[in-house]
Amino acid sequence: MINQKEKIQDHILDSIGEGVFTVDKTFRINFFNKAAEKITGFNKEEVLGKFCKHVFKSDLCFLDCPISIVLRNNKNIYDFEAKIVSKDGERKPIRLNSAVLYNEENEPTGGVISFRDQSEVEAFRKSLEKDTNFYGIIGHSKAMKEIFELIKEISESDAPVLIHGESGTGKELVANAIQKSSRRNSKEFVKVNCSVFPDNLLASELFGHVKGAFTDAHKDRLGRFELANEGTIFLDEIAEMPIQMQSKLLRVLQEGTFERVGESITRNSDVRIISATNINIDQALKKGSLREDLYYRLSVIPIEVPPLRERTEDIIPLINHFISKFAIIYKKELKELDDNALETLMNYNWPGNVRELENTIEYAFVRTNGATIHSSKLPAIIRNYVSNSSVKSIDECVDKNCERTELLKILNRHKWNKTKVAQELKVGRTTLWRKMKRLGLAEE
Repeated sequence: MINQKEKIQDHILDSIGEGVFTVDKTFRINFFNKAAEKITGFNKEEVLGKFCKHVFKSDLCFLDCPISIVLRNNKNIYDFEAKIVSKDGERKPIRLNSAVLYNEENEPTGGVISFRDQSEVEAFRKSLEKDTNFYGIIGHSKAMKEIFELIKEISESDAPVLIHGESGTGKELVANAIQKSSRRNSKEFVKVNCSVFPDNLLASELFGHVKGAFTDAHKDRLGRFELANEGTIFLDEIAEMPIQMQSKLLRVLQEGTFERVGESITRNSDVRIISATNINIDQALKKGSLREDLYYRLSVIPIEVPPLRERTEDIIPLINHFISKFAIIYKKELKELDDNALETLMNYNWPGNVRELENTIEYAFVRTNGATIHSSKLPAIIRNYVSNSSVKSIDECVDKNCERTELLKILNRHKWNKTKVAQELKVGRTTLWRKMKRLGLAEE
């Protein structure tokens, strides 16, 4: 019965499109599905019983194995970016998820990793960078253009940058653009999510440790600051860093020095720091969860990434970008949204920002078989939000920002056909032009 159950499970895992493999507690591979064979080029028989790091040869395997992170932190990992080496020697970008496997007694028995080949997406991203000439960031709004200009202006500086914005606004993309346009762009770019690691391991993660510094410290280990030397380090979710760690980071910023855990040797650090957070900074400073002196050191150059609801003119370019992206991934000839679907997306408030819009387009993409996405294929939460909320008219607006946002929605809905917009507003084209000029939309 057990063997029959295992066969059914293996058959299910073999039928999915993502690569899946499992390892035992010694990190030897004991399952490898068909998608993993296709992505890596290895047959199952070639890898079973081997250490996973000897098969995939990823930088992560030798820096910080995702399964090791999950075992240490007791937190699953999602959408982790890495590169593996396929059987023919090609370095392939992947996006992976990692979790611990437990037996019936709730004891860890190994780990499971699922992963997707990102080669085509990476190629699309590189072609997009050439087309947009700004490192793949989609943004036609005034606010985003100002961010692009600021990034260009600071390209020769090593001053710390703090990126602030709601979750899903694209803070990591902004960090990537800063690094790529900087004079350190040929050096290492190391990323750390400060909220992933527990208090006692974050110091080791950032600054390294020596053998015997703590339990499981079986050998000396480099920290992220040493790996990023002469390059750039991106500290995401910086405001969630434990308060005692903040003082150690402040020392790096002030003196350019640090010590490995369990060692008294002072080491120098030549690293450009980019950090990001989505929390309310004023509240964090008042509560004392973020040191004021560290905040001012990190935010020499502050960048505020606006939420999507405040830059609705970026929605259509983003939609077109995501349609092009998923056409490659899913190999479909889908090209556009119908007017109802577009109007629905324009009238939604996007609490999850660009990430939510991307997920929405992917959801609709998967459900659509023809060449056009219809509103019926959008997630119910978005359709219900728009149908249950009264769409505000321009006449109801009490300030300029509201008026600009509502006019943008109408312009985008009619694909900037000013005759149709003027007809909807029941004004002449000249009156519409004056309104657009007053609201800063004429040059768009």
